[in-house]
Formats: sequence, structure tokens, C-alpha cells
Amino acid sequence: MESKVKFAGHPVHPMLIVFPLGLLSTAVIFDIIYLVSGNSQWTLVAYYMIGAGIIGGLAAAVFGWLDWIAIPRGTRARRIGLYHGVGNVIVLALFILSWVLRQDAPEAPPTGAIVAALSGVVLALVTAWLGGELVGRLGVGVDEGAHLDSPSSISELPAGAGLTGARSSSAPSYDRQRS
Repeated sequence: MESKVKFAGHPVHPMLIVFPLGLLSTAVIFDIIYLVSGNSQWTLVAYYMIGAGIIGGLAAAVFGWLDWIAIPRGTRARRIGLYHGVGNVIVLALFILSWVLRQDAPEAPPTGAIVAALSGVVLALVTAWLGGELVGRLGVGVDEGAHLDSPSSISELPAGAGLTGARSSSAPSYDRQRS
């Protein structure tokens, strides 16, 4: 099932999720460095990274929702997409809580702020796996006819173009050796 919102031939949602995922997980790493070192500069930077990650997460959520509503009802993909989306809303809520708790003293966050962020990143690992399940296993966001020799996504040709003979209506089969 192809993504409904694309830029330069690629789905927008997976392009955007790298920003909040990177920013929010790095903020947690900086919190851990702070806990080990006691250097408050790490939590100050984490505070700003969380703010940027929340904005990026909200932007990614819009495009994820647009793709999700196009998934046919009653399918496993729709159900997994719901878990993925709701889980990520909870991730964002945990990071919003962490950010709010830090506002009075970003360089010395209360324990609850760090716990909320750590909980958010743990849940994000689960929701990231669900996103991988959607794409890698269920084919959500993947062009119809995609294969190892598909033309460039910015060309005018569809993913299945250029196939000849008996395979013209489907992707070529690439046999894997099985042990």
C-alpha cells in the first residue's frame, strides 16, 4: 500500500520521524550523562532538544495519521498502525510532561522529568518496532511493484516499470538461499 503523502516520490512520514526520534533519544542520553557526571550543561541542552523533538513529533504525527486513515479497515495493518500511533502519542505526552517539569530549572530537572523522558524513549523503541512491522512486514508505505531494480522514485516511471516477460505484472523474485 503506497503512502498517501509524498515528497520527491518518497513517503513524508518516515522522512520526518528521524528528527523527533533522534532528538528525543539523544536528550535521554544527555540526561544519563548528567546523572553520571553532574554537569548541568547536558540537561540544559536536553531541555531544548526535547522542545524541538516535540515539534518534530507533532509534524510527523500529522503525516502518519494521513497514511493511517488510508489503510483499509479490518486489516492487521490498520490495527498495528493504531497501536503505533497511539503509542507515539503517549511517547509525545511523556516528553511534553518531561519538558514542562523542566521549565523552572532546565539545568537541574526534577527526577520525574528524567523518568518521564526515559519512559518515553523505552516506549518509543516499541512503537518504532511497530512502525517497522508496518513497513517491512505489511508493506504499508511501500510502492506497488517495488523491487531491487525499480527506477528512481523521482522518475516518471512507476516502481514496477521496466520488467519484461512473465514478470511484467509483479516484482522479480529474488531467491534467498535457505539453510
